Amino acid sequence: MVALDNLVDLIINCIDHPKAANQTFLVSDDQDVSTTELLQMMTRAAGKTPWLIPVPMILLIMIGKLTGKQAVIDRLCGNLQVDISHTKNTLGWKPPITVEEGIRRCFGEAVTSD
Repeated sequence: MVALDNLVDLIINCIDHPKAANQTFLVSDDQDVSTTELLQMMTRAAGKTPWLIPVPMILLIMIGKLTGKQAVIDRLCGNLQVDISHTKNTLGWKPPITVEEGIRRCFGEAVTSD
């Protein structure tokens, strides 16, 4: 995950930083969250109370295999971590906002634009 503010901040940093030339940088909010945590943050940002039912991962895997949706289950339950240590170390960059703040801003903008 990467908040728009963090992505823009990194792009501006890369434009101005002398060590950024000819480099490839990965970007994220630098906070690993589970699918459950993400859903809880999004629900709270929308002003609702999270209501999640725990489902054993083995059950999801079996359903995915039976329905031909294994790839969807893999994306839902798999590890999607991004290592941004090269970005942080080379540029001295740190994401300016947290995952929670990015989600809050996303929902805040969606609510005010209606």
